Amino acid sequence: MKLFEFTLWLARDSRDLLARTNALHDAGADDCSPGEHCGEPYLAFHREAESFEAAVRSAIRDTQAAGCRTIRCEIDERQLAAYEAPPGR
Repeated sequence: MKLFEFTLWLARDSRDLLARTNALHDAGADDCSPGEHCGEPYLAFHREAESFEAAVRSAIRDTQAAGCRTIRCEIDERQLAAYEAPPGR
């Protein structure tokens, strides 16, 4: 398994950061650091998975289980080399 780092940006909801964090932890997303930037909620993930796609898909499932809606995923350009697909894909 590889460790993947990415950020999921969430739609705003009526919960405060602590309530959202507790819901995420209860849903199994204990490998992310929640935060807000200019009032926009985000989750900085450090997730182990077989592939980048599997990491993002499982993170989105966990956030949905916590009642959050993902609006976009961002990858730091320094991480792109680590996420390259295997040859032939």
